[in-house]
Amino acid sequence: MGVCAGAAVSAAVGDASAAALPVPPAPEADGVPFSLTVMLWTVYRNLPFAQRLEKVAEAGYHAVELVDEFKDWKKEDFAEARRKKRELGIEIDGTCGVWIPLADSTKRDAFLKSLRDFIPSMRELECTRLIMQTGNKIPGLSPEEMHTNCIETLKRGADIAAENNIELLIENIDPEENPKYFLTQSAEGFEIVRSVGNPHVKFLYDLFHEQISAGNLIAKLEKNIDLIAIVHVADVPGRHHPGTGEINYPNIFRKLAELRYSRYVAMEFHPLGDPVKELRDARELAISSARAQRAARTFESGRKYESA
Repeated sequence: MGVCAGAAVSAAVGDASAAALPVPPAPEADGVPFSLTVMLWTVYRNLPFAQRLEKVAEAGYHAVELVDEFKDWKKEDFAEARRKKRELGIEIDGTCGVWIPLADSTKRDAFLKSLRDFIPSMRELECTRLIMQTGNKIPGLSPEEMHTNCIETLKRGADIAAENNIELLIENIDPEENPKYFLTQSAEGFEIVRSVGNPHVKFLYDLFHEQISAGNLIAKLEKNIDLIAIVHVADVPGRHHPGTGEINYPNIFRKLAELRYSRYVAMEFHPLGDPVKELRDARELAISSARAQRAARTFESGRKYESA
């Protein structure tokens, strides 16, 4: 990734008539098919935006994801952010920014308007992936009705996404964090994405939320890898760095490499100590685990060749 990739993404996003999918990320390192990124809201929240990017770059990352860091920016602020991220070789691979719920059909027109209205901000950010939420449960509606509403709204939104060469991503939130939230398990999220049936609609697989909601993380990776655009990483409990809790992240990273997952893996954890060090350690864990999978595959291939 870097300036060249950024230029390609910028050109693609700027062509509103393009129906192609966004430019895929470059592999993180030799033997690592995925690309690593940082959900920026988790680190250095009191520093200016440019300094936060510097800290991410210091930790070895080449991409960030945003929530609302830019909500009060003017044209010159977006321009300065683009200058800084190009200087550091950093991309903005995903952002939030459309907050109208998907599960409420009475808000569908408002959602579509908000989506169209937000696309200029995505162009300013040179970002092609929009992270969205289904919203809370709607009083008086059955789970089946809310499920169908999400599908129909996303089908309409997918047409806008295709026109503008972006992807729409939905994610589940565990019921401990938000007991009112509609989409609490990834299995239903994958069903929704499959039912939409448009390559511009993908799933954000948050391993922290899914471990709390249902577990069985690797089986869902194997079954749904083609639907995943971003994987979010934090350990349970506490939402801290990999290795502090119950999720076996080395196995997760090895499985992603085995499946040749070539999208983004985002660190979204609360550091317990120095954020740069913990982000760097998490990156090294992901890389070494993925490379271990390649080494194991190479060794196994050699054994089969020798026994043939």
